[in-house]
Amino acid sequence: MDELLTMSKRELTRLEVMQRLKEKRLTQKEAAQLLGISTRQVKRLWRAYQEKGAKGLVSGRRGRPSNNRLEAGVTQRALALIQEKYADFGPTLAHEKLIEVHKLALSRESVRRIMIAEGIWKPKRAKQPPLHQMRERRACFGELVQIDGSDHKWFEDRGPRCSLLVYVDDATGQLLELWFVPHESFFGYCEASRHYFERCGKPVAFYSDKHGIFRVNSEQTIGLGNGMTQFGRAMQELDVQIICANSPQAKGRVERANQTLQDRLVKELRLRGISDLAAANAYLPEFRDDYNRRFAVAPRSTHDAHRPLLKSENLDLIFTHQKTGTLSKDLTVQSKKIIYQVQSDRPGYALRKAQVTVCENAQGEVTILYKDKPLAYTIYHKPARQAEVVDTKSIDRHLRVPKPPAPDHPWRQGGRYKDAKPLLESSPHAED
Repeated sequence: MDELLTMSKRELTRLEVMQRLKEKRLTQKEAAQLLGISTRQVKRLWRAYQEKGAKGLVSGRRGRPSNNRLEAGVTQRALALIQEKYADFGPTLAHEKLIEVHKLALSRESVRRIMIAEGIWKPKRAKQPPLHQMRERRACFGELVQIDGSDHKWFEDRGPRCSLLVYVDDATGQLLELWFVPHESFFGYCEASRHYFERCGKPVAFYSDKHGIFRVNSEQTIGLGNGMTQFGRAMQELDVQIICANSPQAKGRVERANQTLQDRLVKELRLRGISDLAAANAYLPEFRDDYNRRFAVAPRSTHDAHRPLLKSENLDLIFTHQKTGTLSKDLTVQSKKIIYQVQSDRPGYALRKAQVTVCENAQGEVTILYKDKPLAYTIYHKPARQAEVVDTKSIDRHLRVPKPPAPDHPWRQGGRYKDAKPLLESSPHAED
């Protein structure tokens, strides 16, 4: 009795071609073109057909379990771990944790399928492609660095809301610096930039938004008098250009990095029980290196555009809040309602009307510079202003205290008074 074979549509097509080959109505080259395979593959199928007939064209793996089948209990263990620790994780991040932390051998697609089946994760609908013009990455590492501050609940409910300063290289997508601060500020960016410059050097340019830290946005904004902010002045001294983007999409690399950080970094901080700025900043270098290992790409050019810091570039003075002022005749200058009196070995008239720079760092320490050299000073305290003396007449006028008439006042001579004594009068309504 002939064996009954079950064949797919593709296998039936191959059987028909093999029969035409057997009848010499086709060549092997023509058969390869009909089936869309190589001539070598046609020869292999022809040998199998000659040896086993139609059975040789049937896949030998039919009815056998897949090699990628998960081992018994792996699915349940993965599901239990996901429900316990990674319920709000995405499939990609959950797969990484299951592999690296729990040593579970399963694919990312398997994790995705498990999470969808259990309703833990819902696949996102594909977004419509943006209409913004694409811009190629810069060719060199350090040629353009995108910077931004991301205000977010980084510690969830375990700590205060704060901002993360993010520095992303445009050519490679590397995280060059991460730094937690209470909020975006001039001194916060100075501290993050110091760490970045001391580790990697100075980039050619920063690409930022139009935050008031990077540009003067209105005429009423107090800057340095030339349309430049304090951070812009510091970068100018370091020969680092600041370019302000016209839209968030223009600096899309740092915006996309912020989305990833708000997903991954929040969960990493949770897993490690970190809930304050100091502990988070201490962990950031480890997270930064792991992020770059996973997501960074190779630049088109091997040239590193970073430049080393010069010996003349004193970051302690450059990263200060600076204000110019003029010394008075008594060698004093005022800043933030505090009067500083310069102490100099020169004759007093030599520094009168001199232009000086008052530099204040994040700790409130003040340095006064004259021709880039510090001057000694003392803080001049104004004497307390004495209160105005108020005479008795002014007090009486303000209090409006009526004075009794004099004993010989004419008003006392008649009517209700006689001899300075009041007369008894009956009521007009008294009974007769």
